[in-house]
Amino acid sequence: MFKFLRNLLIPMTAKPHVPIPANGVDYRGKVVLAPMVRSSELPCRLLALKYGADLVWGPETIDRAMIGTTRRINPRNSMVEFTRLPSNGGRSDSPLKESVIYRIDPAREKGKLIYQIGTASPELAVRAAQLVAADVAGIDVNAGCPKSFSTTGGMGAALLQTPEKLASILEALVREIGNVYQIGISVKIRLLSDPERTRALVTRLCATGITGLTIHCRTTPMRPRERALREQLPMIASVCRDAGVACVVNGDVVSRDHGLELMKEYNVDGAMIATAAEANSSCFRSAAEGGLLPWREVVHTFMQGALECENRWGNTKFTLNILIPGKDKVYKHAKQSKGYEECCTALGLVDLLPAARQVDQILGCTWSLSSSVDKKSPAVQKAMETNDSAKAAGTSSTAATSPTKSKPNLSNGTGPIRRHSSPKPFAETPVDLSIAGTTETTAPAANAVSA
Repeated sequence: MFKFLRNLLIPMTAKPHVPIPANGVDYRGKVVLAPMVRSSELPCRLLALKYGADLVWGPETIDRAMIGTTRRINPRNSMVEFTRLPSNGGRSDSPLKESVIYRIDPAREKGKLIYQIGTASPELAVRAAQLVAADVAGIDVNAGCPKSFSTTGGMGAALLQTPEKLASILEALVREIGNVYQIGISVKIRLLSDPERTRALVTRLCATGITGLTIHCRTTPMRPRERALREQLPMIASVCRDAGVACVVNGDVVSRDHGLELMKEYNVDGAMIATAAEANSSCFRSAAEGGLLPWREVVHTFMQGALECENRWGNTKFTLNILIPGKDKVYKHAKQSKGYEECCTALGLVDLLPAARQVDQILGCTWSLSSSVDKKSPAVQKAMETNDSAKAAGTSSTAATSPTKSKPNLSNGTGPIRRHSSPKPFAETPVDLSIAGTTETTAPAANAVSA
């Protein structure tokens, strides 16, 4: 009888939740990948999902960068790409090349991708979000990035000093994006030094109709090397809970198990991992699942994903420089590599060489195997001598001595072609296969930083 009455009382005493839209996702009970400049591009997001991340945030994308893009499907790998021509007119001595501003895997990221927008304007935020809303599970406003490229324009952490502007952005997104596309709108903020100001800010933001709020437990002046401050976290969680908004903790979360512990200790709804995932995304594996994997296995999986995505080489190399231990003998070779084939050779990833060569051709990366024979480690040289696929990939005399760059074979894919049909908010523009040299752009930053 007591159990029956208790079950009747639970719905009466439980705090109400802001309804989760039909195409949205609830942040409760989730351990997720943080938005990081350079380090939450598509290959890193796919890596995190493979190892158990429940949701992934993309890197902060400025509203004006997305406005004016064209949505297209890459016919070689079925990725959704938002592209545009350079606004500065490009170089006068070379043809204009489209830049990939944002890339999505519609199959593996379906229902799990949160698009983070950098904005200081309700109107621009809505215009940018309209382009991507049908392809993502939520839109998150960056109100926590301390970097100057964000705060100079009144975006990122600068919004913490203009709470009414921030609230107006969220209200516009809830009204014109969340309600229309049936996805959740959320915000990511930092602590204010005065707990009462933090309370007032969180209370105001929770009244805008958002479904989630992530709190980075550092103040704006603090840097990642400084210990996260969690003294205000119980208060923030309580305010969010009273408003029915999911509260996600960020800052010094090092693994899935640690995130779950923090959720229990501070009564928050979710946990977000940044730096630890940047160093080794297998941190999303629980201890029961085996915990962290060796870096070589992680790098192999990452490179597979980067090749499937045709990820810009500069971004791939940036991530490799973090994943590979600096003291390892292959670190220098990887850091000096000028393309996928050279790097896969240096790392001994002989099974990836055919795909690496093709993606190098598509991206315009060039490298001569014969000119770099002496640079390979003994292990790699042995693999090249004994592995038939490696021989076929790069040791023929024709390939080694050819002085000209071969044209890419665009009819053959570098990864699995999926026939997944994603929602289409606007008409898709087919890719002109003659522009094989499509490039990518990322937000300017000296180092990756969680927004």
